Amino acid sequence: MSWFLGIEIGGTKLQIAVGRGEGEPCRGFWRGDIDAAQRASRIHQQIIAGAGELLAQARLTRDQIAGVGIGFGGPVNTAHGRVVTSHQVDGWDNFPLVAWFAEHLGWPAVLHNDADTAAYAEAHFGAGRGFDPVLYVTVGSGIGGGLIVTGKIFRGSGAGAMEIGHLRPGLAPLGAPPHASVEEISSGFGIEERARKLIAESRNGTRAGAMLLELAGGDRNRVTTRMIAQAAAKGDASCREMLESATETLGWALAQAIALVNPARIVIGGGVSLIGEEQFFEPVRRACRESVFKPFAGIAEIVPAALGEEVVIHGALALARAEFQKY
Repeated sequence: MSWFLGIEIGGTKLQIAVGRGEGEPCRGFWRGDIDAAQRASRIHQQIIAGAGELLAQARLTRDQIAGVGIGFGGPVNTAHGRVVTSHQVDGWDNFPLVAWFAEHLGWPAVLHNDADTAAYAEAHFGAGRGFDPVLYVTVGSGIGGGLIVTGKIFRGSGAGAMEIGHLRPGLAPLGAPPHASVEEISSGFGIEERARKLIAESRNGTRAGAMLLELAGGDRNRVTTRMIAQAAAKGDASCREMLESATETLGWALAQAIALVNPARIVIGGGVSLIGEEQFFEPVRRACRESVFKPFAGIAEIVPAALGEEVVIHGALALARAEFQKY
């Protein structure tokens, strides 16, 4: 049986694991933080160092690795093994990542967008197992989507598909830019940016601004979506409004996806979804029900992802297995 390397390259974290690609626990795992200010070249160095440390940890030699699966946090050209761009880290534009792996690490690699990679994992091993098609949506620093049809990633004409975060619902909520996308309204970065703007514009320290500043230790740049959820749960009206606009917009976006592809199940993951059932999942379901194409209502249950923070890793390992398994 072959061993594979699975890699997640995000905007804030880099994860590498060794496994068989069958959804089982990884034999070895390595994680590093990404400093966006240091650009892509720093991540290249981290991958080389992390892969070496991981092989030593797993007690494997380089020739025991049959191939690498990569889930990248941004648009990619899978057919040509290139990153199109990153919206969070400079230096990735049109980068030949698959060729880079072959040159610097000596392994063949397959490259996919991180949302597609996570979708593949959840459909095969997680909350979407046994359903077809499966729509996966990740709601974290950004918002991405992946569609798995008959067990395979649907990529449209080849450049990608299901970019649900880039739908534009029309009217933008307070604090969002004009003609804002779903990602700008409902992602972690979008919610947090609106909260920081609220604090900055609070001349006399409104209750919303004061509560968030206290939770963030007096630094509005440290405000997180989890803090906003905490303030909303304590009765802060402005924070509650921000979360409501985020979940309503996401629910609207899911309704549009249902009208187009009619999935059998919708799985949602990502850090923002971790604020829970009451503040996230039930409001999203309610908003979706209000906008959904009625003949398709009730077909696709909206459920939390099952594979946690290693979801992209499991998908990357499985995609490497599908591509490079020799026996």
